[in-house]
Amino acid sequence: MTDYMLSSRAAFTGLTSSSGVNRGVVVFDRDALAIATLLTRKNQAPALAQRVRARFGLELPNGPRRVARDDIALLQTAPEAWLVTREEGGDGFAAFVSDALGDVAAVADQSSAYAILRVTGPAVRATLAKILPIDLHEHVLGINKVASTMASHVAATLWRLEDAADGSSVFEIAVFRSFAASFWHSLDSSAAEFGLVVHATVRR
Repeated sequence: MTDYMLSSRAAFTGLTSSSGVNRGVVVFDRDALAIATLLTRKNQAPALAQRVRARFGLELPNGPRRVARDDIALLQTAPEAWLVTREEGGDGFAAFVSDALGDVAAVADQSSAYAILRVTGPAVRATLAKILPIDLHEHVLGINKVASTMASHVAATLWRLEDAADGSSVFEIAVFRSFAASFWHSLDSSAAEFGLVVHATVRR
């Protein structure tokens, strides 16, 4: 039986690290983050932006970036396509978003479709540079920037959060749940020289 057994609710549960005891990279499971996809219906982009502003107090991102208020965030991942997240939003989150936005957008629950890790630490950039074919320099991937890319042949969506208290960059990476074990193996291998520490699920 493989160590990379997946759970329907916690994709990274039971995945252990072989990267030593150093703290070059620190990861947190984000399994409590509710996720939905949001797609603009035909000719409804202005109406959707207005509805998002009225209901969530957010400006709908127009480009690969993230906006957040309270416990809700919106990330544009493609033209007229976004991820919507909520801290501990529960199984009814997609229905909540759909009710809020009405018929101007198509909303689908993705909470069980994605696995998300928060990744930080002094060696986080050096580690991710081994598996991501994008420029992670802060002048390119600034805070709240979003990138859709590949992580060692696994499709991934990456966004950068505010830096940690020690100055380390903080990223969250979403992959399809069925590829969580493959992504974890690549991340663990890339962090081997720096050390990888796994922490319990983090909220916010």
